[in-house]
Amino acid sequence: QVQLVESGGGLVQAGGSLRLSCVASGTTFSINAMGWYRQAPGQQRELVAVITSGGYINYADSVKGRFTISRDTAKNTVYLQMNSLKPEDTAVYYCLADSRVRRYWGQGTQVTVSS
Repeated sequence: QVQLVESGGGLVQAGGSLRLSCVASGTTFSINAMGWYRQAPGQQRELVAVITSGGYINYADSVKGRFTISRDTAKNTVYLQMNSLKPEDTAVYYCLADSRVRRYWGQGTQVTVSS
């Protein structure tokens, strides 16, 4: 089992920045990829960014050039640096970790961007 704990959400004005962190614990050796999804009110959960153990990175088109995902394997932590935030980035951000057999989710952290 893998447990994920996110931190770093909050309220920020448009144009501002936030950095999300997600720490994994448990059977972390089984993790292949980590990343972030988000879900806005009334919307489906959508991919934000993912990074694999091999360093492959995928971003949603809506965040390319503004968000940066990184991973510290030694600390079992994945980060999401979010710059130039827009009101449409407002959502609950969920950390994920993929093993060979299942996907794990964190509890989510709220990001609110005011205009």
